[in-house]
Amino acid sequence: MYSTIFKRFKKSPIKIGTHNGVFHCDEVLGTYMLQLLFPDSNIVRSRDDNVLKDCDIVIDVGNEYDPEKCRFDHHQKGFNESMSSIIPGKQWTTKLSSAGLVYCHFGKDIIKKILGDSTSIDEVEAVFDHVYENFIQEIDGIDNGIPMFEGEPKYRITTNLSSRCHQFNKQWNTPDSEYNEEASFSEAQKYVGSEFVSKVNRASTIWWPARSMVANAIAKRFNVDPSGQIIELEGHCPWKEHFFNLEKELSIENPILFVIFSDSHRNWRCQAVSVNAGSYVCRQFLHHEWQGLRDEELSKIAGIEGCIFVHHSGFIGGNKSRDGALKMALKTIELNKSSEL
Repeated sequence: MYSTIFKRFKKSPIKIGTHNGVFHCDEVLGTYMLQLLFPDSNIVRSRDDNVLKDCDIVIDVGNEYDPEKCRFDHHQKGFNESMSSIIPGKQWTTKLSSAGLVYCHFGKDIIKKILGDSTSIDEVEAVFDHVYENFIQEIDGIDNGIPMFEGEPKYRITTNLSSRCHQFNKQWNTPDSEYNEEASFSEAQKYVGSEFVSKVNRASTIWWPARSMVANAIAKRFNVDPSGQIIELEGHCPWKEHFFNLEKELSIENPILFVIFSDSHRNWRCQAVSVNAGSYVCRQFLHHEWQGLRDEELSKIAGIEGCIFVHHSGFIGGNKSRDGALKMALKTIELNKSSEL
């Protein structure tokens, strides 16, 4: 898409249109991403159709979604596009904001712009999915008023990026003479954009390299225990998302229940595998009689030397040695099997 429209634009600089007045995180980020692709572009902020029709790309205004014409609004009646409807095979069904629309159509080119053209196709694809799942989707959901869950929350989150971006708008008691809307929009772009670029870079340098560690651990799982239900990581790393992707890709049927790894203090951890990457519910929690206990009391009740703790929910525990962490996983599996008989 990017290379196609780039050839279409004959003049320079191109004009990127969005609405004026109160701004939100989605068009702030959307325009920032487009300016990464088109560094010499100008932002035109207006609701005047006669002004917007002369823009090369228009986002978040105009009541039209037409990628061939580079029109990317999401407010019009009947709009219900999501990542899954625009890109076949993607799983996300959250209604897109203007940020999500720009990301769907230009995201991979934007990622290559940040990381470099030599970035592999596999890495670009993985970072694209990861950044949508863990960054863009939040902005889409908030802008479209989509609740994260059913029912009323027990507390409010007011420090999300959308809330922080909104603070760049004119406040009720700020005198007109002390507020510059265009300058504030530019400041918001820099603020939001820096978080986006940081997210992409961290995905590339920290998250993506962990995939090979997780893949290696899964491949060697039968060396850890013949059941294949426990994997050992070479070190602590962001493993969850890679784990579930690889489990699906490799069609692993016998469920992996626990992950063991050494921590930064040279102790060991035994962590239960959750039912999915974002869930707090685990396939098997560490044994219920151990939950909330520590040190000698835990070691005595578990019958395993070197125990440090088991979290009160049972999703993770600690031991002074690899052997002890492995035994915590094995004994939990054994006790659960016994209770099922």
